[in-house]
Amino acid sequence: MPFASRRYALITPCRDEAQYMRRTLDSVTAQTEPPALWLIVDDGSTDATPQILAEYTARHDWIRVVSKPDRGARAVGPGVIEAFYFGLDRIDTGAFDYICKFDLDLELPHGYFAGLMDKMAANPRLGSCSGKPWFMWKGARVSEKCGSEMSVGMTKFYRVQCFREIGGFVREVMWDAIDCHKSRQLGWQARAFDDEALAFEHLRPMGSSQKSVHTGRMRHGYGQYFMGSSFWFFTASCLFRMAHPPYVTGALASWWGYVRAALGRKPQLPDPALRAFIRAYQIRALLRGKTAAIAEVDAAQSPVWEARAPAHKPA
Repeated sequence: MPFASRRYALITPCRDEAQYMRRTLDSVTAQTEPPALWLIVDDGSTDATPQILAEYTARHDWIRVVSKPDRGARAVGPGVIEAFYFGLDRIDTGAFDYICKFDLDLELPHGYFAGLMDKMAANPRLGSCSGKPWFMWKGARVSEKCGSEMSVGMTKFYRVQCFREIGGFVREVMWDAIDCHKSRQLGWQARAFDDEALAFEHLRPMGSSQKSVHTGRMRHGYGQYFMGSSFWFFTASCLFRMAHPPYVTGALASWWGYVRAALGRKPQLPDPALRAFIRAYQIRALLRGKTAAIAEVDAAQSPVWEARAPAHKPA
């Protein structure tokens, strides 16, 4: 049963985004269905970010900016989610049908959010979704090779009910995969769509870091370990990504990040049932492929969703 209302809110953590932010701001203000609210959390910017934001808030009354106390440095992973919650705690999620954790280094097609809401209206089990990102590398458009089974972290578009049921985001690296696995465990579905009309440019490539791309990839490997990923599944994933810039070395950095965390016996996600659920899906994906594995998991978890179906219908 589709939702009649299409009110959505964007929450954007940002810090020192002057290099790219005008392209993002312009692509959101040009949307065929703009957000009811865009709350931007300035996480201690020291460049021209505050001045640029002031220009846009003066023009659009649905853009609001809140300032978070400066932590002294740019933060990724858990730091971004901390800033996201700083914004989320200042809005009434009950006033919206959808919420989106949205980055300030993206350029969207004009019908992006309308397209996502159309997808979700057509499928009541779709808890979160996104398009797929690409970036420019040496003058060429390159896909970030994101799978279809996860909504991507830089634009997490969520049905509010699903976001509440999963308990929101964990404040750790791989928050943007853990949420999708938790959604699926509860019978929801998560998707990134290949539609060209939903493809967007990521102006700062995924897996980069405030230090270097390789530091970002090592952090990703640690995050996979924290999430409880199967060693064999992640190794296969790294082999696949050797053909993705930065060639070979980026994948090796990810793999070493995982192995180093395992050797150091670092803490893992404190949800053993979810870790087991993730590993079971990954082994199934290795044996049968991701598409078949997701279809099987979604079918197996359908009764879990149906048991709570009345709670998913709009008031």
